[in-house]
Amino acid sequence: MVKVDVEYCPKCNFEWQCKMLENFLLQQQPDTEVACYQGRQGSFEVKINDNLVHSKLQTFAFPDHESVLENVRKAEDGLPLEKVKEQPIDNCVLM
Repeated sequence: MVKVDVEYCPKCNFEWQCKMLENFLLQQQPDTEVACYQGRQGSFEVKINDNLVHSKLQTFAFPDHESVLENVRKAEDGLPLEKVKEQPIDNCVLM
Protein backbone atom coordinates (compact mmCIF):
# COMPACT_ATOMS: atom_id res chain seq x y z
CA MET A 1 0.00 0.00 0.00
CA VAL A 2 1.22 3.47 -0.88
CA LYS A 3 1.08 6.09 1.87
CA VAL A 4 0.73 9.80 1.08
CA ASP A 5 1.30 12.26 3.93
CA VAL A 6 0.41 15.92 3.45
CA GLU A 7 1.51 18.57 5.92
CA TYR A 8 -0.54 21.74 5.48
CA CYS A 9 -0.68 25.18 7.10
CA PRO A 10 -3.85 25.58 9.18
CA LYS A 11 -3.40 29.37 9.48
CA CYS A 12 -3.36 29.66 5.68
CA ASN A 13 -6.53 27.55 5.44
CA PHE A 14 -4.83 24.95 3.20
CA GLU A 15 -6.86 22.05 4.63
CA TRP A 16 -9.31 22.28 1.71
CA GLN A 17 -6.38 21.86 -0.74
CA CYS A 18 -5.35 18.72 1.11
CA LYS A 19 -8.90 17.35 1.04
CA MET A 20 -9.13 18.03 -2.71
CA LEU A 21 -5.87 16.11 -3.29
CA GLU A 22 -7.03 13.29 -1.02
CA ASN A 23 -10.37 12.96 -2.85
CA PHE A 24 -8.64 12.99 -6.23
CA LEU A 25 -6.13 10.30 -5.24
CA LEU A 26 -8.75 8.06 -3.63
CA GLN A 27 -10.97 8.29 -6.72
CA GLN A 28 -8.07 7.24 -8.95
CA GLN A 29 -6.26 4.82 -6.58
CA PRO A 30 -8.73 3.71 -3.88
CA ASP A 31 -6.14 1.59 -2.06
CA THR A 32 -3.89 4.60 -1.36
CA GLU A 33 -3.60 5.75 2.25
CA VAL A 34 -3.77 9.55 2.47
CA ALA A 35 -3.18 11.50 5.69
CA CYS A 36 -3.64 15.26 6.03
CA TYR A 37 -2.18 16.89 9.10
CA GLN A 38 -1.55 20.41 10.36
CA GLY A 39 2.02 21.64 10.18
CA ARG A 40 4.26 24.64 9.69
CA GLN A 41 3.10 28.05 8.55
CA GLY A 42 2.92 28.29 4.76
CA SER A 43 3.46 24.55 4.32
CA PHE A 44 1.93 22.13 1.85
CA GLU A 45 4.47 19.32 1.86
CA VAL A 46 3.69 16.03 0.13
CA LYS A 47 5.50 12.80 1.03
CA ILE A 48 4.94 9.46 -0.64
CA ASN A 49 6.17 6.54 1.44
CA ASP A 50 8.27 9.04 3.47
CA ASN A 51 9.89 10.55 0.33
CA LEU A 52 9.35 14.30 -0.06
CA VAL A 53 8.03 14.85 -3.60
CA HIS A 54 6.65 18.38 -3.21
CA SER A 55 7.35 21.35 -0.93
CA LYS A 56 5.30 24.53 -1.10
CA LEU A 57 7.86 26.03 1.29
CA GLN A 58 10.45 25.65 -1.49
CA THR A 59 8.36 26.21 -4.63
CA PHE A 60 5.64 28.61 -3.38
CA ALA A 61 3.14 26.53 -5.42
CA PHE A 62 0.68 23.72 -4.83
CA PRO A 63 1.36 20.33 -6.42
CA ASP A 64 -0.25 19.21 -9.67
CA HIS A 65 -2.64 16.41 -8.71
CA GLU A 66 -1.94 14.33 -11.83
CA SER A 67 1.78 14.49 -11.09
CA VAL A 68 1.19 13.28 -7.52
CA LEU A 69 -0.91 10.42 -8.92
CA GLU A 70 1.88 9.45 -11.32
CA ASN A 71 4.24 9.19 -8.36
CA VAL A 72 1.74 7.14 -6.36
CA ARG A 73 1.58 4.68 -9.26
CA LYS A 74 5.39 4.61 -9.49
CA ALA A 75 5.63 3.89 -5.77
CA GLU A 76 3.10 1.10 -6.15
CA ASP A 77 5.27 -0.44 -8.88
CA GLY A 78 8.46 0.03 -6.83
CA LEU A 79 9.88 2.63 -9.22
CA PRO A 80 11.88 5.71 -8.16
CA LEU A 81 9.86 8.84 -7.42
CA GLU A 82 10.34 12.26 -8.99
CA LYS A 83 9.64 15.77 -7.79
CA VAL A 84 6.00 16.63 -8.45
CA LYS A 85 5.10 19.25 -11.05
CA GLU A 86 3.54 22.44 -9.77
CA GLN A 87 0.00 23.60 -10.42
CA PRO A 88 -0.05 26.33 -13.02
CA ILE A 89 -0.19 29.77 -11.46
CA ASP A 90 -3.03 31.91 -12.72
CA ASN A 91 -2.12 35.28 -14.15
CA CYS A 92 -3.39 37.29 -11.23
CA VAL A 93 -1.65 40.61 -10.79
CA LEU A 94 -1.64 42.57 -7.53
CA MET A 95 -1.69 46.34 -7.81
